[in-house]
Amino acid sequence: MSSIKHGSILLDEKTRWLPYLKKSLERKHENYNDKINMIRTPFSSPGYHTTLKNVEYVHPIRDSLDYALAILDCREQQYEERAFAILRHVLSLQDRQPDSPTFGIWSWYFEEPLDHMSPPDWNWADFIGKRLLQVFIRHGNRLPADLQQLTSQAICNSCDAIIKRNVGPDYTNISIMGAFVTLIAGEWLDDRCYYDYGLKRLKRLYDYSMQTGAFLEYNSPAYSTVAILELSALATYTQTEEARHLANELLNATWLMIAEHFHPVLKEWSGPHARSYQTFLGPSHLSFLQMACRGEVVFVSEDQFVYGMDWYGQGVVCPQQLFELFTRISVRELRQDLPPYPEFRTRTAYTYMTPEFSLGTFNHNVMWKQCRNLLAYVHSGEGEHSYIHLRLLHDGYDFCSGVFTSEQSKASALYGIQIALDGGDTHVNLDPIHGRMMASDVRIRIEIGSSAGVPVWKQIGANAFQTQLGKTIVAVQALYGAMDGFGPFRWDIVENGTVVGLDYILYEGDPTEIDFHAMEEALFMFALMFSSDDESPVFQTSVTSSEQTVQASLEAEERLMTLNLAKKPADREVLFHDHT
Repeated sequence: MSSIKHGSILLDEKTRWLPYLKKSLERKHENYNDKINMIRTPFSSPGYHTTLKNVEYVHPIRDSLDYALAILDCREQQYEERAFAILRHVLSLQDRQPDSPTFGIWSWYFEEPLDHMSPPDWNWADFIGKRLLQVFIRHGNRLPADLQQLTSQAICNSCDAIIKRNVGPDYTNISIMGAFVTLIAGEWLDDRCYYDYGLKRLKRLYDYSMQTGAFLEYNSPAYSTVAILELSALATYTQTEEARHLANELLNATWLMIAEHFHPVLKEWSGPHARSYQTFLGPSHLSFLQMACRGEVVFVSEDQFVYGMDWYGQGVVCPQQLFELFTRISVRELRQDLPPYPEFRTRTAYTYMTPEFSLGTFNHNVMWKQCRNLLAYVHSGEGEHSYIHLRLLHDGYDFCSGVFTSEQSKASALYGIQIALDGGDTHVNLDPIHGRMMASDVRIRIEIGSSAGVPVWKQIGANAFQTQLGKTIVAVQALYGAMDGFGPFRWDIVENGTVVGLDYILYEGDPTEIDFHAMEEALFMFALMFSSDDESPVFQTSVTSSEQTVQASLEAEERLMTLNLAKKPADREVLFHDHT
């Protein structure tokens, strides 16, 4: 089961991308800490899992392993013992106690043991297990015999943790990565249990996603890139024809989604994004697309090109027939149904793109920091562009108990925000508030970040504002707002460098308890319109309130959009299904 032709897999990377890997590697040497055999990096936190605070630098396990693998890939003989030392240390940091609840996984950082995390991240069985497999496959014959055995055992421990956790196909990137680790480990270690599980898991992901032709973690710049890496590696390394076929079918669907959403003029990944960590597309993502297009489509200059050390040896290639979507734009209108999920059941993504802008929305979703439920990119001047992003903020941080619902027709959107009683505060699941919270500030923000200077909002009505970005006018109107015990609500404009927020303030003052269970009403509805600078936006709206619901309508793009939303806070499942 364990024969593979390395030359056929890595030939293109050796001739084209190995010099870039070596360049990336050179930048890392000065960050190596020879006292603990790990790489030092600046500390950053997504706000969950890690409990570290006020820390300037950390020694991350994943980055250290990437560094060791790059040393081996680049055949840096003078650093080979360093790579082995890193590998030994990383292996020692895995929980290797079979009766432990965290058996088979690692913490994020050397500075933070597993039992200090809140909670530990089980994904590290997948992330670290995959990298260990690549060390084993590409360089196993170079490892000392004892280190080869320790690596093999750590891979098995990862497989056991992955199988025990058994994530579903709705957790896209981990579902793929876990399939890779278990299936490829089964092939290389001749373990039928791992192999059967990995193939079954891949089939389950395929059947689930291909119901609609999309992943549940839809159009995510971060995780679509991960999906491409994992599926490409799976197709490259597996010796099972069925697995290769399934991986390639999923790859084709993913590449089509990416290419269709890429805006060639703005060089941005159009929304909506199921999960995202940064709103402007950075050099790393653009470099990844350039690498995948074999350098034949140029997104960044040579001095901006950044080669990721975990890209090498994955077999990543974008289908050439999609290159044109990355280079030409007229008008695109995209609508995609997402696979069913217990809370969502029917979720749809809609994107409208012109040479001047793109606007994308989900029909419903939670207001998590990583979700871009209403997201636009606009050409705002020669070589300049802006993003527009809707947020719900609790004391300055995105509030997960908000539920977003919308209807979009081309350049116009009608949307509402309700409150879920079973939602979280900063995270969807990790910090539930059970419908109650302390707050000194709650606001709905239309945020604009611009590379062309701070945009200027001007009021055009009692509850309406507009701004101009390049040749595009963006206008927003509040249609309805009520939250028992709070109000009247007011608008404010908040500037922070090149980012400006048009804020609809729900509460601002001394810390107070907000109990959504006690409210009969907590609902806000808005209309958003894009138009060219030679036509003034005109809101043709209507609002009808009944005892339990509010119906709002917006006539635009020769279509009447209507939302009928419940006033009263409720559990997410009720809110997601109780609208028309």
